[in-house]
Amino acid sequence: MRIAVDAMGGDNAPLVVVRGAVAAVRDHRVPVTLVGPERVIRQELAQLDAIPVGLDVRDAPSVIPMGEHPSTVLRQRADSSIAIGIDMVRDGEANGFVSAGNTGAVMAFAVLHLGRLPGVDRPALGAVFPTRSGVCLMLDVGANADCRPSYLVQFAHMGIAFSRQVLGVPAPQVGLLNIGEEPSKGSQFTLEVHELLRASGLPFQGNVEGKDVVRGVVDVVVTDGFTGNVALKVAEGAAELVTGLLRDALTANWRTKLLASLLRPALRPMARRLDYAETGGAPLLGVKGAVVAAHGRSTARAIENAILVAARSVDGKLLDAIAAGLPASGGGSEGV
Repeated sequence: MRIAVDAMGGDNAPLVVVRGAVAAVRDHRVPVTLVGPERVIRQELAQLDAIPVGLDVRDAPSVIPMGEHPSTVLRQRADSSIAIGIDMVRDGEANGFVSAGNTGAVMAFAVLHLGRLPGVDRPALGAVFPTRSGVCLMLDVGANADCRPSYLVQFAHMGIAFSRQVLGVPAPQVGLLNIGEEPSKGSQFTLEVHELLRASGLPFQGNVEGKDVVRGVVDVVVTDGFTGNVALKVAEGAAELVTGLLRDALTANWRTKLLASLLRPALRPMARRLDYAETGGAPLLGVKGAVVAAHGRSTARAIENAILVAARSVDGKLLDAIAAGLPASGGGSEGV
C-alpha cells in the first residue's frame, strides 16, 4: 500500500498537504509519497519535529496552475506533480493518487495514462453527502457535463461498488436525481435513463428529488455531471450558511455565548458531519487506479481523509468490484 499525493495541489499547498500526509502516515499507517519540487517539500518537512516512517518524496519540477486547460497540460506538463503521481500508479510504484489541484488535469492524465476499466465509457466523480441515516454517494458531480443515458447506468454500477466496498453499505440502493418522484417526470434525457435503470437489474428505487438526497432515501444517486456539480455546490453553500448562521446566533452576546459553551459537546458532531473535510475528496471512478480529487481549499484534515479514501479503495478491492459489475462493452474508443 502506497498513496502518491500531489504536494503542490490546492489553495494552501504545500503546507496543508504535507501536514495532511504526515497525519495519514503517523495516525493511520498509510505509506505516502509526496510528489512535487523536492526542495520545496523538504523545506516544509524540516519544520516538523519528526518525519514518520513511511513518508517519502518524489521530485516533480513542474506545477500545474488551477486554471490551466487540460488539453494544454497533456502536451506540456509531463513533468508535473499530477502527471508523475499518476504515472507512479500506472507503473506500480503507488496504489492510489490524491490531488487537491487542477481537477480537469487530474481527470485528463488519469484517463490518458491509466486508462478506463472495461465497460466504462466515461469515468465519473463521486461526492459523499451526509444524510440523516448515514451518507449518500452522488455521481457524476463534474467529470461529464454532457452525458448519454447509458453513462448513468454505468455510474450506478460504479456507485454501488464504491458504496459497498469503501463506505461499507451492505446493499446499496440507487436513485435518479430528477424534478419529481413520478416515473413520468423530467426531461427526455432523464426519462430514457429511468427506463434503462429500470431494465438494468440494479436495485433501482426510482426518481429522487434534491431534498431526498440528504434524507437518505437511497445510497447512490446518479445524474449528469452538470446537474451534479450544481447540486454539490448548492449543498456546500447551504452547509456553510447553516453553520455560519448558527455560529453568529450563538456568539451574539454573553447569554448566547454561555449557551454555546453548554451546547458545544452536542453541536460538535453535527458540525463534523457538515464539514466537507470529513469526506476527504471525490473519487474518480472508472479509471484503472484509485484516484481522489480533493477540494481546492482543502485543509490538512481534508487531505488526510482523502488519502484514507484512496487507501480504503485499495483495501476494498474497488477496481475489481467495478470491473466485475460492468459488462465489458464500454471503455471503447471515446476520448477524454
